[in-house]
Amino acid sequence: MKLLVVGGAGYIGSHMVKHLLAAGHEVVVADLVSPGPGVQWAELDIANEPALDALFAECPFDAVFHFASFIQVGESVSAPGKYYQNNVAATLTLLQAMVNAGIKRLVFSSSAAVYGNPHYVPIDEAHGKAPINPYGLSKWMVEQILEDFDRAYGLKSVCLRYFNAAGADPDGQLGERHEPETHLIPLILQAASGRRDAVTVFGRDYDTADGTCIRDYVHVADLASAHALAVDYLMAGGASTAFNLGNGLGFSVQQVIDTARAVTGRQIPTLDAPRRAGDPPRLVADASKAMQVLGWQPAYASLERIVAHAWQWELQYPWH
Repeated sequence: MKLLVVGGAGYIGSHMVKHLLAAGHEVVVADLVSPGPGVQWAELDIANEPALDALFAECPFDAVFHFASFIQVGESVSAPGKYYQNNVAATLTLLQAMVNAGIKRLVFSSSAAVYGNPHYVPIDEAHGKAPINPYGLSKWMVEQILEDFDRAYGLKSVCLRYFNAAGADPDGQLGERHEPETHLIPLILQAASGRRDAVTVFGRDYDTADGTCIRDYVHVADLASAHALAVDYLMAGGASTAFNLGNGLGFSVQQVIDTARAVTGRQIPTLDAPRRAGDPPRLVADASKAMQVLGWQPAYASLERIVAHAWQWELQYPWH
């Protein structure tokens, strides 16, 4: 297939590109940042409709993967306009350009943030949608826009609701580098490698076995395989739908720290801080729908392997 990966130079997008190229597809990355050597690159912002129109006129894509969203929950609260402009308005521009070009299939990078505070765990796709921050709201808005675009234009989409993307390319070629970093596993590993003095634990008084909150970590390579299965599903005529992507296994913050200490052999200093507003005690996915409908099966479900691959990447930082 000929596939466009929007945001293909980012953390999850870059793993997606590697997966698709390995499967023999023709891939073009649309991003403001270069995806690296050997990858076709269209340097553009998806808010630029003339640039999208020109790209789509030149390349008749079978489907589009959309990873180009801002993802920091805290920033979305302090700068909501930035998130609605990029995550919603720019996505609307992309969708309109796809409709104009007759491109009818989209795999959208959504989030478990659409659910808000869970009423039950594990969370399935039928759970109520009540986002508690502009980031989650922006993802839910796009999901609703996609329903309208299906009804009006026949644009078919799969929305993949990630829980906690984690880990790194098992071959060590790609990994997670955000500035600033906000994800737990890389923060822990930066403390292990000495790039950070300590990792902060926000709250030890949750109603969990060890008092720290529980999250569902899914390996980035497993996310990529789910996206590939999603595009196959759409190519086979599948209806628009949404799937949760997670391991269905919850690990507490303390469990992740203990696992990282075992994997790295390092002490990993910690600092305790009060709970953060809006952090629920447990967020765990019910991903059985993706497993049944797409045939998805996480290959790297163990926390040890997720942490080990991320540690392999952390050790490649140039000052080591």
